[in-house]
Amino acid sequence: MKYIADDQSLSPEAFLTLANQVWPGEYDLEKTRIALEKTQNITAYQGERLIGCLRILSDGYYFGTITELLVLPEFQKQGIGSQLLNLAKTHAPTLLYFGAQPGVEPFYEKNGCQKGMQSYIIPKTKPFISL
Repeated sequence: MKYIADDQSLSPEAFLTLANQVWPGEYDLEKTRIALEKTQNITAYQGERLIGCLRILSDGYYFGTITELLVLPEFQKQGIGSQLLNLAKTHAPTLLYFGAQPGVEPFYEKNGCQKGMQSYIIPKTKPFISL
């Protein structure tokens, strides 16, 4: 198992292969490339295969958030997600805030994460155009 704390060479193709096995969806390759350039990408590889990724979005001073923590289903419950979180704790430029999917809170608490503020979602809406 190889872990990289700031994977500058993470390709959008490899990330989408991983993402589609954890959260299937219709993802745009170019938009994914741009998104990956804006985050610190902490990765786990088995050989050349990307099997886990934690992404951090931060302003570098005030705020940081974990955008997602993905581990291939067949590699879950083997300590990979915990190692990715440990690397995030030691390599993130700021305190990290994030939301958790319902039911996985015990995983984060087991890994030393503390419940913080309540999170909310603001759905994206179409801009109001005045005539």
